[in-house]
Amino acid sequence: MDALLDNLPLLRDGFLTTLRLTLISGAIALVLGTLLGAFRVSPVPTLRGFGTFYVELVRNTPLTLVFFFFVFAAPQIGIKLPFDTSALVALSLYTAAFVCEAVRSGVNSVGVGQAEAARAIGLTFTQTMSQVVLPQALRTVVPPLINIFIALTKNTSVAVGFFVTELMAVGIRLTNRHPADSVVILLGIAVFYLLITIPSGILAARLERRVAFAR
Repeated sequence: MDALLDNLPLLRDGFLTTLRLTLISGAIALVLGTLLGAFRVSPVPTLRGFGTFYVELVRNTPLTLVFFFFVFAAPQIGIKLPFDTSALVALSLYTAAFVCEAVRSGVNSVGVGQAEAARAIGLTFTQTMSQVVLPQALRTVVPPLINIFIALTKNTSVAVGFFVTELMAVGIRLTNRHPADSVVILLGIAVFYLLITIPSGILAARLERRVAFAR
């Protein structure tokens, strides 16, 4: 326990970095994924094809490879970003593909009559999506979105291999310094992750009940 207590400031900083990566990349992924979800159901073939291509490409690419591209390959073509920013971009773009599929499933759950009625009163596709379909779809997909963001929290640990001092990086550093206390240190790191994931799970359950009641 002494290894944990003596390094609480370091653990706090790692936890805050992990939390920042989760919140910022989660917000970006939500916006981008919602836009891509609209592309996936768009009547415009080009947009629909782009959305499909993006999702299939990113979902079938390991997250480590996405990190590798932005940290090592992108600078070779003139895209130079700080390590923390590269981590945010990689996590955002990767998570957006999963958000997109969740949103698309929510859009498909909205009755066809809703969109037909909107078009019948003269709304454009964009107006129909933003004012009629997406508000209903997003209520439906709140629980799976929370699960995606819980997975995102754990995915931030990949940044440890790309020069970002987040929670897992701190854990590895401490286990190297105090090998005899490695089990206790790793259990402490797990507790810090649970401080993010458990409240997220509770929030998902409450929102799911609220959505069910609203329906």
